[in-house]
Amino acid sequence: MRTIHSRKRTATLGAAVTAVLALALTACGGDDGGTKSAGPADSAAKTTASAGASQSTGSDTTTDGATTAAASKKVTSQTGASKTGTAKTTGGTKSTGGNTSDSYAYKHPCTSDNLSVRVYPREGSATQQVIEVNNTGANSCGLSYFPRVSLGSASAKDHSGDITPLVPGGLGGAPAYPVKPKTAAIAVIDLNPGGGNGVTWINELNVLADGDHMPNAEQLNFPLGPDVKVGEPKLGLYSATIADAVASMKQADSKS
Repeated sequence: MRTIHSRKRTATLGAAVTAVLALALTACGGDDGGTKSAGPADSAAKTTASAGASQSTGSDTTTDGATTAAASKKVTSQTGASKTGTAKTTGGTKSTGGNTSDSYAYKHPCTSDNLSVRVYPREGSATQQVIEVNNTGANSCGLSYFPRVSLGSASAKDHSGDITPLVPGGLGGAPAYPVKPKTAAIAVIDLNPGGGNGVTWINELNVLADGDHMPNAEQLNFPLGPDVKVGEPKLGLYSATIADAVASMKQADSKS
């Protein structure tokens, strides 16, 4: 009975050992199989990942290239717009530069809005005053041959007694005196050419830049100061310089 029991026990132990060895071998075989199986999968994953990264980089490169190309087109477009704008601006400047021809001035009388008038003593003379009319507009314009001038008292209510100067006679030729933009028409009046005794109640010089086309309401008044003596005043034609205006004034021989 012992022998039989011992054999059964031995058989049982042998079966257990065999089972344990089988499990161990199975476990070892599983690890090797897993390693071998994981190897190609990991390599494939790496290859796929690498290919994906390459595509991504290629996509980035393509995107960057497209961005650069778009930016280049934008810059080119902006440059072209700038050139076009400049061309238009230049064209606009030319078209609004004004007409400076004398023929244009003959047909377009000056207006008070485009003129400034100054009166000041002529340097080196005690009796002469310079009347300077500046064209502040963009186009040439025409003035009468000389300004309409009268001499009177600023406090007088009735100016019918104001004195008017002599002017050059026998005038003819162009229909107006042309004044180009940013230039002046100059006339000179001598309040007392003879230098003798004259009236002393006059203290104001009245100037209408264009007596042929401007209303009397646009006349300007300039004070002459105290102790002014006026006797047989003379007024010259509009000229380009003071010297020419003085020479013209000396030829004054007719009532305006």
